Amino acid sequence: MNQTRNSWRAQRSRLLAALLLLTGCKGAAPAPEPVASAAEPLAAAASVRPATSKTSVHGSAISAGPEVALAKVLANPREFEGKTVTVSGDVRRVCKKMGCWMELATDKSEAAPGCRVFFGAHQFFVPKDSDGSRARVQGEVQVKQVEADFVQHLEQEGASFKAKNADGTADEVRLVATGVELTRG
Repeated sequence: MNQTRNSWRAQRSRLLAALLLLTGCKGAAPAPEPVASAAEPLAAAASVRPATSKTSVHGSAISAGPEVALAKVLANPREFEGKTVTVSGDVRRVCKKMGCWMELATDKSEAAPGCRVFFGAHQFFVPKDSDGSRARVQGEVQVKQVEADFVQHLEQEGASFKAKNADGTADEVRLVATGVELTRG
């Protein structure tokens, strides 16, 4: 009976995750396949674990190692493309529908250089009111051209693109995060 109850709970968690995806952001985020191992269920990857009274961890814990300045990554993104980095910055914007992406900037000003952060293929989310927080992010650097319809979709969720191409597409630097530490304060 206990095994049946655990199986039911696992199935309920998968259904809840699927429902969240269907009711929130339309379409899948343009990110690689989930990086969670088969042994790590989606519900566990999506959990939020408080690290301190003001800091929360989303996704996987950030691995120990050197941190790269976000400004350095943004100044020469091709040097870091395809590499996993750990950076820190200010959260400028967050998806207002699900918390499935955020904009990370070098400082709080609107003119500051920044990039978009996606959370795998919707593996986890951040709180929708995270703007203004300080974030530490670990993830893969990507340089992408965002299709016009996805640019429009992101803008409907509160995103900003500093420079769009004439055809409505936009070139951007992004991080596909495996882990995020948010500090409010």
